[in-house]
This record gives sequence, structure tokens and C-alpha cells, in this order.
Amino acid sequence: MAGSCESIFYWPPIECAVFAHTQICNNQIMANYVGLIKFTDQGIRNIKDTVKRGEAAIAEAEKMGMKVVEEFWTMGAYDAVVLFEAPDDETMSAFMLKIGALGNVKHHTLRAFRRKEMEGILAKIK
Repeated sequence: MAGSCESIFYWPPIECAVFAHTQICNNQIMANYVGLIKFTDQGIRNIKDTVKRGEAAIAEAEKMGMKVVEEFWTMGAYDAVVLFEAPDDETMSAFMLKIGALGNVKHHTLRAFRRKEMEGILAKIK
């Protein structure tokens, strides 16, 4: 299937462009992050507003120089998974703290490395 990822992990196959996206800001490649989100009791009580809260988070991320690449509401251990691009760890941390302070979600944030970035990391191992 042209333009799709052939993978046992994604069914149906998803467009690779979603994950191949690279944003450059001030000649700097933005860092990638994965946000693992759990609703708090407050977030569950107000679940009908979750899409609106997602839209507000996207707007706030843009104000802070970040981008929400994709949002997924999920079943399982986490209620949502969000893919972000941010210029640095400090900006990402400030964003997540600001969103967490609203009381609707708790989160775990993972720094994600593209293949090229991982190759550079591995090249430093002597």
C-alpha cells in the first residue's frame, strides 16, 4: 500500500507522514515528545468537555512555541496519548505543568528520538 506504514503495530496501516513530520523553528529541529495522559476525577466528571479541552491545549501549545502533532483518546492504561513538538525540555515541562495545574489530567512525558537523532546519540558511545 503506497504511502502507508507496513507494520504489525498499526492496523489499519497509518500514513507515515504523521510520524515523519519535522518542524523547524529558528533553524532548529523541534524535539519530539509523547504525553501519556490519565484523567483525574475532575477530568472524568467533565468528560464531555475533553475535546474542547484538547482544542484549548492545542492553542496554548502554539502560544508557547510548540505544536500538538496528534491527539489520541485511548483505551487501556492511559486515557489519551498526545504527540508533541517543542523547542526544548523546559518549554515542554512548562506546558505540561500549566495543563496539569488545571486539574483535569495527570501525565507522564517521554522525550522521543527520531532515527537520525538516535544515530547521533549512538555515535557518541566510544
